[in-house]
Amino acid sequence: MFDALTFAALPAGDEALRPLARQFAEEALAALPPDIRARSWSGFDQDFSRRLGAAGLLGLTLPKAYGGGARGPFARFVVVEELLAVGAPVAAHWIADRQSAPLILNFGSEAQRQTYLPAICRGELVFCIGMSEPGAGSDLAGVRTRAERTAEGWRVNGQKIWTTNAMHGDYMIALVRTSGGVEDRRAGLSQIIIDLKAPGVTVRPIADLTGDAHFAEVFFDNVDLPADALIGEEGEGWAQVTAELAFERSGPERIYSSVVLLDAWTEHLRRVGRADGAALALLGELTARLAVLRAMSIACTARLAAGESPVVEASLVKDLGTAFEQALPATIGDDLAAHPDEGVDPDLYRTLLYTTHIAPSFSLRGGTREILRGIIARGMGLR
Repeated sequence: MFDALTFAALPAGDEALRPLARQFAEEALAALPPDIRARSWSGFDQDFSRRLGAAGLLGLTLPKAYGGGARGPFARFVVVEELLAVGAPVAAHWIADRQSAPLILNFGSEAQRQTYLPAICRGELVFCIGMSEPGAGSDLAGVRTRAERTAEGWRVNGQKIWTTNAMHGDYMIALVRTSGGVEDRRAGLSQIIIDLKAPGVTVRPIADLTGDAHFAEVFFDNVDLPADALIGEEGEGWAQVTAELAFERSGPERIYSSVVLLDAWTEHLRRVGRADGAALALLGELTARLAVLRAMSIACTARLAAGESPVVEASLVKDLGTAFEQALPATIGDDLAAHPDEGVDPDLYRTLLYTTHIAPSFSLRGGTREILRGIIARGMGLR
């Protein structure tokens, strides 16, 4: 199965975007301490996203007719990698650029493309994704939120939870049940665009252990939507979501969530002058793991560029990537604790505390480890 995940190089034409993306990110982040930059793709700054859009760094994979860059997934990989490597606040455009826009392009109507895609390319629209629900979690087949047909369109009732940035969102693309019940599992599921300013929508932020709130729970109480809110064909929601998740699970965000901490620790080693064999071996091991994960992520991007949907391979990248990201805070914390004679910079200490607190969520967002391993096992013929 993994024969398809072969080494791929980033095309030179896409690598040419790297200097602009790097300059843009470094100028925007020059004054931010590492514990703020460590928030990266949960950091919300819509002005930054609008400036990215004006620079032509959003919507890179979309056709020019919709305001996009008419480039491929490799171009987006280069830009995203540069932004995440320094901890840019990408949350305001992240979901729209990564998932919502490709979904609307591939499955939406022409009217939906004309309405949403140009604004996404300009960094003006914030989308969130309504998949998880109380009692369903990553088992999306258990979705109970229902959209029923009315004379004018659709009426939605139900609840979503762990919805990233719903409190800032303009629209949610929600997986809802349009026929049958949970006993039907994947049948009867559809995707629908919900205006989060519509009457009947209530959004409640959820604070995490760090004191931040980038998740929310969202309630729908007789929310009326027009008929054209439906994406694609009714009942095709499961197939659409499966293809969509390949975009979410294979990208560099699954390997760079703790990279600001790794950089800060590396700078600490340099500052205190610790270059013994043990320190270099540990730094080399972490760098090697990161390099392998990056190569796997690029290999998945190559599959996306070829028009394929590497669902199993993307699950593998996310599972291994989040394991690496989660191990970094404890590994670096143990190293610092083993050298109590070294003064630790307050910025490094705060970055370590933040990533230690937030790391448990890495294997929850975008599909839990248990769900991913089930997908991998099925792909290997073990289930």
